[in-house]
Amino acid sequence: MTRFLTLAIAAFALAAGGSLPASAQEMTEEQLMKRGKRVFVLCRSCHTLDEGGRNKVGPNLHGMFGNAAGVKEGFRYSDVVKESGIVWSAENLEEWLVKPKDFLPGNKMAFAGVRKESDRKALITYLMAETSATE
Repeated sequence: MTRFLTLAIAAFALAAGGSLPASAQEMTEEQLMKRGKRVFVLCRSCHTLDEGGRNKVGPNLHGMFGNAAGVKEGFRYSDVVKESGIVWSAENLEEWLVKPKDFLPGNKMAFAGVRKESDRKALITYLMAETSATE
């Protein structure tokens, strides 16, 4: 998993404009994972991560990367999400996490967003590892 995280962080940094912000860039993989896990506290009341995990107010996120938005069986998505054509990647999840209502107007996710860029990057690193990202 260590090599995977290194590659994922590097790929995300390049796709997001060249480099991570200094605070995230200077973190070790272990520190990024710990920070991402802490940030996930904001998400866990609505989402689960484990394979076969249940949907809550939001869908289970296992296997989300590389898959289309709005297709997880057993969860009722808003029409705007189902019809969005979004395929989840680190890049568009980062944009979504800034403020979901602005990223995709009309979605029903009641979440203000994650303000700090370094927290979003740590969260995405954690989610990629915990949801078996294939990207």
